[in-house]
Amino acid sequence: MSYKLRTNYKLIKDKALELGFMHMGVARAEQMDVEAKRLEMWLNQNHHGKMGYMANHFDKRIDPRKLVDGAKSVISLTYNYHSPEMQRDPDAPKISQYAYGKDYHFVIKDKLKSLLGYIREEIGEVNGRCFVDSAPVLERDWARRSGVGWVGKHTLLLHPKVGSYFFLAELIIDLELATDDPIRDHCGTCTRCIDACPTEAISPQGYVMDGSKCISYLTIELKEAIPAEFKGKMEGWMFGCDICQQVCPWNRFATPHAEPEFEPHPDLLEMSRQDWEEITEEVFRKVFKKSAVKRTKFAGLKRNIDFLTVDDGR
Repeated sequence: MSYKLRTNYKLIKDKALELGFMHMGVARAEQMDVEAKRLEMWLNQNHHGKMGYMANHFDKRIDPRKLVDGAKSVISLTYNYHSPEMQRDPDAPKISQYAYGKDYHFVIKDKLKSLLGYIREEIGEVNGRCFVDSAPVLERDWARRSGVGWVGKHTLLLHPKVGSYFFLAELIIDLELATDDPIRDHCGTCTRCIDACPTEAISPQGYVMDGSKCISYLTIELKEAIPAEFKGKMEGWMFGCDICQQVCPWNRFATPHAEPEFEPHPDLLEMSRQDWEEITEEVFRKVFKKSAVKRTKFAGLKRNIDFLTVDDGR
């Protein structure tokens, strides 16, 4: 491995850490044959539910060179969102931690743009694109290839020192860099995430998620009525779900994030169950002004809350 490839790698990694990213890894940009077969099987089993977009642009999903001309490297980065803060009312409908603060797409995209700009300033003209849960990129698989973590039985990426409470982001660039090796799976015989999932969305052996049964899918992605078969199984979640992460032993190593933009709106954690059940569109707009929760819109959140209310007989 040449000195230049290692030097450029270190230059980029140092800047990424300075910008607040937790980890960085690099994989060679190439077609993902094994992952392509796995994705095809997952789609054929209709595990994507009503997420029709998951079947679009298949060729781009499995080959980053179709997203960036001449791509040579996929840089994978993680950004911590773990918050030890909890909603005060234990009976209040619950929101996934990642959505407490400002929409991560905007926060992280800005940092990625800064990193790409830095690469161009320090190294020269580099063609590349930034991705944060945007465009057809198999983020988790690239992160695994780049040694940023392993894919756990709950199908989320896990890092042995911090757990799984982090966002994934990528830079696909036409600059060749030193690459990282994948790390081994550390899930062992543990089945806590499989056992804890109330909708049985995770396969009995793990590593396969039926997205159409996942509470996050039901409360965010699904635009029509939540199927009656899930009554009594939502465990109080009105937006997203953290159950498989909460029970994962590796998350005992999770540390609080240091991103001011991810701090929740002051009213969010204070709202009682009754406040949520009586929420108005005005309050929704105020509390979730720049939040990822806006994805579900007021009507969607109300649908979820009403489903929970019927759920427990109230």
